[in-house]
Amino acid sequence: MYVKDHMTKDPITITSDVRISKAVEIMSKNHFHRLPVVDEAGRLIGLVTGGLVEEKSGARATSLSIYELNYLLSKTKVADIMLTDVKTISADVFIEEAAQKMLDEGISVLPVVDENDHVTGIITEKDIFQTFTDLLGYKHQGTRFVFQCDDTPGYFAGISRIFADNDANMEAMAVYHTRERGTEVVVKATGEIGVENMIRILKDHGYRMSNVTQTTKFGTVRTYDV
Repeated sequence: MYVKDHMTKDPITITSDVRISKAVEIMSKNHFHRLPVVDEAGRLIGLVTGGLVEEKSGARATSLSIYELNYLLSKTKVADIMLTDVKTISADVFIEEAAQKMLDEGISVLPVVDENDHVTGIITEKDIFQTFTDLLGYKHQGTRFVFQCDDTPGYFAGISRIFADNDANMEAMAVYHTRERGTEVVVKATGEIGVENMIRILKDHGYRMSNVTQTTKFGTVRTYDV
């Protein structure tokens, strides 16, 4: 899964001579909180955010009236407040690299640039969260099985054979290592076989489940006793 598959492509950008009031208007109108700042050639030179505007303008704790504040924002350029040490990422790296970079740097957004520093996209922590839920098929129709298992070779192969033998399609898989519960395998599957029958078959083969939850095409959720 690459950054380019989950970023906002061709985001709105501004130049550094734009007034802060205009930048705020653009962010408000388009319902986002960050704007890459580019030079005349379209190369990234900075970043302005809603939080930065509030901080630099004193909007969070100011004695200025709303009219005075608006006047100040209309006279101040983006160049006067923008971040210039902007962390970026390439569109062709795995999404987990973007997530780790955000964690390491303590940031929530990464402009995506090409080899010439032209902005081709932007990815935020919200995009990372959406990728995570999509990867596990959280809102998709199907049944999620959570297995308690020993961390041994061949475990996936056994589960795969059972699902395949019963015409069930494994659409998502993940492995978690926890201190409290040991190793857990999460499988999201779809198929014609009834959930109760699938649970029984898996138990008959010695598989231990801690949770089985079905999401219907209407979005309703049912949890089964295991």
